[in-house]
Amino acid sequence: MFQLTQLRCFVAVATELHFGRAAASLNMTQPPLTRQIQLLEHEVGVLLLERAGGSVRLTPAGEVFLREAEDILRRSQAATLAARRAMRADAGSVTMGFIPAASFTMLPQLLATVRTQLPDVQVMLREMQTADQIEAIGADRIELGIVRPFAPRSFTESAAIFREPFVLAVPAEHPLAQIESIPLGALEGQAFIEFCPSESRYLYELVAGRLRAEGVAPEVVQTLSHTHSILSLVDAGVGVAVVPHSAHRLRYAGVVFRPLQDAGGFDVELHLAWRRGGRHGVADTLRMLIQQAYPAPARP
Repeated sequence: MFQLTQLRCFVAVATELHFGRAAASLNMTQPPLTRQIQLLEHEVGVLLLERAGGSVRLTPAGEVFLREAEDILRRSQAATLAARRAMRADAGSVTMGFIPAASFTMLPQLLATVRTQLPDVQVMLREMQTADQIEAIGADRIELGIVRPFAPRSFTESAAIFREPFVLAVPAEHPLAQIESIPLGALEGQAFIEFCPSESRYLYELVAGRLRAEGVAPEVVQTLSHTHSILSLVDAGVGVAVVPHSAHRLRYAGVVFRPLQDAGGFDVELHLAWRRGGRHGVADTLRMLIQQAYPAPARP
């Protein structure tokens, strides 16, 4: 099997088309360079270079082999750099999951912070629901996850990094759109679009639990899993919905957002999750940066 040294010698001669200049570029003398080319041609089994007097030219086989040799050398260099980065805590790649809601709340700003403060860290994103992220963290398929709060798991740790209030989304022509601040009691009997209790359990329990606690019973006409789907129905005039405040960034033309009265503590969180006791140097560095940039918000 040929060696990388032989490939470097061949590429130098093929580039310079002159043994003397190639030897000088490699900081070696010409005889050992010639010997390396001979060993390479013997190993490959074909003539790669034609020598005629003082000139050198590639054979057809040499032209093909040159492209492959350059690719092998590039990949070997990339592998070396990757291995060296792996020994650093501020360089390398981290696979991070995120729920769709994070893409219109904090994720863009978070990635900008990473690019500025950890320029040698590449974040590989995976859009996943919270339950799928927790499973992936346990199986070491992702190192970090931006999730909704979840039931404690023995292998996972998490910390709150973002909190926002709920607001009421109403069709622009709805009577409630004319009121600046909406009491929860105003939702009594209203056509209501609700988060799905199985697929969006966290949001469902927050909203439905608060309405039950206030003794308010809207008329549920649809249950959906994602905020953007709920807003599309609000936009179509199907009903009203209680959604996180950041939903206004989705900019549905026919949807008006109104704050809720007496809604202290009626808010929704995003958490950063990671594997308990995991030893991912770069991931740990990224996690500490995120927690520093987004400290756990004080609970109302």
